Amino acid sequence: MSKWPGKYVIGLTGNIATGKSVVRKMLEHLGAYGIDADALGHRAIARGAPGYKAVIDTFGNWILAPDGQIDRVRLGAIVFSNPQALKALEGVIHPLVMQAVDLIVRRSTQPVVVIEAIKLLETDLYRACDSLWVTYAPPEVQMTRLINNRRMSEAEAHQRIAAQPSQEKKVAAASVVIKNMRGFEDTWRQVVAAWQATLPPFTEPLPDDTPVVKGQLAVHRGRPAHSEESAALITRLSNGGKKTTRNDVMAAFGEKAFMLLKIDERLVGLAGWQVENLVARTTDVYLSPEIPGQQALPVLLREVEQASKALQCEVSLLFIPPDLARQRSLWKALGYEERTPQTLGVQAWQEAAQETMPGGSVLFFKQLRTDRILRPI
Repeated sequence: MSKWPGKYVIGLTGNIATGKSVVRKMLEHLGAYGIDADALGHRAIARGAPGYKAVIDTFGNWILAPDGQIDRVRLGAIVFSNPQALKALEGVIHPLVMQAVDLIVRRSTQPVVVIEAIKLLETDLYRACDSLWVTYAPPEVQMTRLINNRRMSEAEAHQRIAAQPSQEKKVAAASVVIKNMRGFEDTWRQVVAAWQATLPPFTEPLPDDTPVVKGQLAVHRGRPAHSEESAALITRLSNGGKKTTRNDVMAAFGEKAFMLLKIDERLVGLAGWQVENLVARTTDVYLSPEIPGQQALPVLLREVEQASKALQCEVSLLFIPPDLARQRSLWKALGYEERTPQTLGVQAWQEAAQETMPGGSVLFFKQLRTDRILRPI
């Protein structure tokens, strides 16, 4: 039994580039609340956070970037080549992450929680979970992903893989093993089958109880079953500039969720959004020209915000095409203000904006709550 009454907690781990985050997202689509413990670890050492001074005292001021933040590239160069240095860093970070995870789990309303952590087995988090899920990919697949997706050199990729414990030990300890190497559809089938086999009380399809009222706009949660109609809408509204297939949308479900805007069961718009590190990021907004933005956007974004608040998000970031961004009175009425990533103040918010912002888009910002995880003690 997990340490949290009324919760079934899945511990999710696996070595680098084996697809942990994709599997976490899939479990979220099935109804679990997802926590990225590694991202919380980054927050724990941000400037002003409780681990910041301890890390500087341990490794010295030379790991600081010009803006005063800890340069994780410099820090990584030390700890990934020195086991003792890595152990010292983890001694600072792991207790703080455990505190943050405990708070988030207790505040979550979902009965199933999935905690993703690359060092899960080496921490107390492992003993707090009901089951252990492990993602696996062959070393050659890990290398390819690190080189192609993370732009690492072959030497850097080899060093990162070699610095981690063997995959076989994690697989041997697992309740469920997900082999993530043959594409999204195959991984999705494995995750659904494991969910149904190990979590019978939670395997009923998630209800979509949005009432359908003739002539009125309604927002529905997108599911993989909606991939084909979603792809057709994106292709049509981009005037063929973004030819999207069902497989493209299915693959996108490994990163984000979709809110579908319908009228009389006809799809007229959608928003693609994701939640990472308690930051909601809406990157895709498509609206049929027949529906005025002043009418559609409040309906669509209200559902995104409500879902984001249910996931304990601190802020909502919107990345809007220039034509929609010009409706500044509408964004102001919805509580958003135009910003740049550098003006967001909190490092986690800035990093979320910088790593997510599509080229040519305009950033709009709204704070959803004032209390923050891992603010200074």
